[in-house]
Amino acid sequence: MRRVVFAVLVFALALPPLAAQARKNKVYYEKAYEDPVLKEMDQVREASGKAAAERTDKIRQELKARQGKEERRSLKSDLTGVEPPASVEAFHAPFHFPPQAQYSTNTCWSFSTTSFYESEIFRLTGKKIKLSEMWTVYHEYLEKVHHWVETRGGSLVAEGGESNALPRVWKKYGIVPAEAYPGIRAQDGRHDHVQLFGEIKAYLDLVKRENIWDEGDVESHLRLILNKYLGEPPRTFSFGGRTMTAPEFLARETGLVLDDYVEVMSTSYYPFYTRDEFRAPDNWWHSREYVNLPLDVWYGHLVSAAKRGYTVAIGGDVSEPGKIGQHNVCFIPSFDIPAAAIDQDSREFRIANHTTEDDHGIHLLGYLRHLGHDWFLIKDSGRSARWGKFEGYYFFRGDFIKLKMLTYTVHKDLLKDVLPKVTAAR
Repeated sequence: MRRVVFAVLVFALALPPLAAQARKNKVYYEKAYEDPVLKEMDQVREASGKAAAERTDKIRQELKARQGKEERRSLKSDLTGVEPPASVEAFHAPFHFPPQAQYSTNTCWSFSTTSFYESEIFRLTGKKIKLSEMWTVYHEYLEKVHHWVETRGGSLVAEGGESNALPRVWKKYGIVPAEAYPGIRAQDGRHDHVQLFGEIKAYLDLVKRENIWDEGDVESHLRLILNKYLGEPPRTFSFGGRTMTAPEFLARETGLVLDDYVEVMSTSYYPFYTRDEFRAPDNWWHSREYVNLPLDVWYGHLVSAAKRGYTVAIGGDVSEPGKIGQHNVCFIPSFDIPAAAIDQDSREFRIANHTTEDDHGIHLLGYLRHLGHDWFLIKDSGRSARWGKFEGYYFFRGDFIKLKMLTYTVHKDLLKDVLPKVTAAR
């Protein structure tokens, strides 16, 4: 009994007075306390950062002003001993449409090869049909990104391409005349794909970073970007008073049999008279359909084609001091290598050390033997072809073709003597 009374007494003594039990703490707001030491540190840091930013901005402005005053220079050759043909008319070139400018794009492959097939349509049918370059560009982006998704970002998506992209794309999507799909939404009518490709790259970077590998979603988003800058391709269009689709137009109007065209290269990397892969980044689908011929045979058939009135889609390296836009001329200067020394080995040496690369596609229109040299008339969509008086054209000397051009596309009839010797890729 005493223990219970004692416990109650202890508990009672532990309780606060009744008046204290009635009082409770209340919440309230007051101005946040700014620690003077931390505030001082913040101010010092802010002042220091501002001074550093001002210093950085001043340095950048000084560098920009200095760069603006520096004269940019490109290594070029003078024209000593170079006497090109007098005019475009000296070549008596087959039918072709006037040169088209690619402006701020890297789609020379489409411009040059589209022009080639336009000339082929006229040769085969007598029809003058201007085709859409951007139709192929649009659908080639779809193909590139499709493969990119399949390989989880393991293949190239870039603006460049190869001549044999056109028959590959056209077999699947057809082709349309330029009037049905100009592929230009800019008010000035000039092709400019800087923002287009920038948005594609940014989107694909996001897909890869977030592992968004749904092919349908990626294609839908890609089409939105392409439609924004190029316009939406038509499902049907009117041509010659009839409504048709792109595949119908290809089959009914062009006269082209796309399997009749052959890609030709010359490299000692592979055995000659075989088909194999053209080793260049823009051959992103790794086509192994290129016929590999020795240089003398490769060049001889090119000359023969031009002499017989055929045109050729050709591509290679044009970053050379002998390419002079102001004079519409390309040649190999004497300080580089004598023309007589150009052979398979000197060509291969430049391919192997990457001083010859695949950087431009052009349309070879005609041939002329002039003052002891082979000369070729070239239709070019690039800007430098517009610096001289023959706007959109170049005169390529034979030594430049032999040393710097890598592949070309011709009709199979021009290779009747070599195709039976050619074996399939290993």
